Amino acid sequence: MLLVNAAPYRGTFLRTSIGGLKSNTMYELGLWLMNLCKPTDKCPFPLLPNLYIRLETPEGKVVANIVTGDIPRVQSPVWAQHKAYFTTPANETTLILAMADNSPGGCGNDFALDDITFRECVKQIPPVTVAPKTNPATKPATTTAKPSTTNKPSTTAKATAIKPAPKKTPPPPPQKEIQTSTIAKPKTDTVAKTISVVKQNQKVFAPTPLVLKNRENALIRKIETDASEIKIELYDNGEIDGDTVSIYHNNVLIKSHARLSQKPITFSIAVDDSKPHHEIIMVAENLGTIPPNTSVMIITTANNRYEVFISSSEQKNAKVVFDLKK
Repeated sequence: MLLVNAAPYRGTFLRTSIGGLKSNTMYELGLWLMNLCKPTDKCPFPLLPNLYIRLETPEGKVVANIVTGDIPRVQSPVWAQHKAYFTTPANETTLILAMADNSPGGCGNDFALDDITFRECVKQIPPVTVAPKTNPATKPATTTAKPSTTNKPSTTAKATAIKPAPKKTPPPPPQKEIQTSTIAKPKTDTVAKTISVVKQNQKVFAPTPLVLKNRENALIRKIETDASEIKIELYDNGEIDGDTVSIYHNNVLIKSHARLSQKPITFSIAVDDSKPHHEIIMVAENLGTIPPNTSVMIITTANNRYEVFISSSEQKNAKVVFDLKK
């Protein structure tokens, strides 16, 4: 088992050579991780481990990667397994395993790592079923099982003819579906339209877009706040490497393919009695030159300021939830 107390600055903490692999062969890379820190009031803004694990050739070509996202704090120890499948390049039997922590050290970000495994994926061949040889003594029984030459229908066939399945006429489509199909065609948003959509009184979320259905929407932070206008700013976290994101508010697209940089992507939401629940989801449109897609969200409410570190990938979105304080 490897226990890690994160360094003050994010970066690679493990790099080792993996030999004895077969070239041009499919493998499963697996490992187990656990956050070592329990939830506590002593650390109001706890840092969470967020690992980028990659497998590369000695020349630096990445053949597999695992993006864990934030590993949450829990009261009791919980191990979670992470996997990736890859095929070794031709004529390569040795690869480099590198692990980097996307979060800095400080209050939190302590974790354990165990059982790194490489398993060859072997295609299972189904067993061949051999038909038993026919015993001549049993041939008459086989012959009697055949239908008679009179082509007389069986009892089952008669029952089917007497009681045909009733033919059902499909009901006309409900009016609701017609209205839904009309709503599902959003117009292209301009900046002015985007702001009006954010402040719209939506008691029911819009239909879930495919990119939110087909990817995991990992909850990064849940914030309870008094009724107020909340300002949200999104910056690139670390080196500016061309990350772009799309942002959804209650399933409605409000920012499309926005580039993360030192200049923030800014928008606001209103939390009040008529709009008590809000979900902001960040979707990675690319991973930049340094995967994964990482950013930092600065949230300013009437009474507090929060910094939330965001990590998203082509398999996992990042979600931040706001609820009106009861």
